[in-house]
Amino acid sequence: MTGAVDPCSPRSFPETPMTDTLNRSSTPVPAPVRSTGASLPALVGLEMRKSLSTRSGRSLAVAAVALAPVATALSATTADAIGSAAGPIGGMGMLTALVLMSLGVLATAGEWSQRTVQTTFLLVPQRRRVLAAKAVAVASLGAVVAALSAALSAGVLAVAMHGLSWDEAPRALAVVVAAGAVFAVIGAGVGAALGNTPGALTSLYLLLLGVIPLVESLEPEIAQKINPAEAVMNLSMGHLQTTSALILSGWVVLTLAAGAVLTTRRQVA
Repeated sequence: MTGAVDPCSPRSFPETPMTDTLNRSSTPVPAPVRSTGASLPALVGLEMRKSLSTRSGRSLAVAAVALAPVATALSATTADAIGSAAGPIGGMGMLTALVLMSLGVLATAGEWSQRTVQTTFLLVPQRRRVLAAKAVAVASLGAVVAALSAALSAGVLAVAMHGLSWDEAPRALAVVVAAGAVFAVIGAGVGAALGNTPGALTSLYLLLLGVIPLVESLEPEIAQKINPAEAVMNLSMGHLQTTSALILSGWVVLTLAAGAVLTTRRQVA
């Protein structure tokens, strides 16, 4: 029949608020996409725990805290009269910084040597982000450890040696804390660049304790522009502050840049 309406047709049912709601609810709504990557503070905290989770990492941290106060106590019994406490604090702080450099190497090169880097980059594929987190983590650990060591060294000096001038000591303490962070980051950069713990440690200590002193004996003017240990001593004593700060900054920038470039290009076996 012309014009007849099928009672089973959907058009025979009028649109109601209920049917409109059902129609809208049947339309799939895309779920919001959230990033699953960990934030940088979370990665930094993770890297700090990783650095102290191994026996070697804990041993280095303890050695870095204890070495300078013990050396200060031993030298105080035989040293001649010293006018200012800034010199001994800065000198002993360099011992702490040299040990903390090894902690930085272990944080980066240690992962390649122990092959844990596969898991690390599987969880966080952005390699430069991982290196940035490691750098901040070892810098924080280095600053804390250096602060503890410097405070203990200052306490030993106060007890063992009388008549010292403490006017420049606050600056020396601040420099030692900064040096602990800087040398830890230098170690992390070189470790990331070489990807081999023995090679990175040998190269760094040979350079700082062998090559640069040799250059200093032959070409003092060149050595003064590249020696980070002398830069730390100058800063602690208030000498050549701008030049010394630039030397330390250059070491940090160059080692981290080399570590970032070579880390992104290295194959993960």
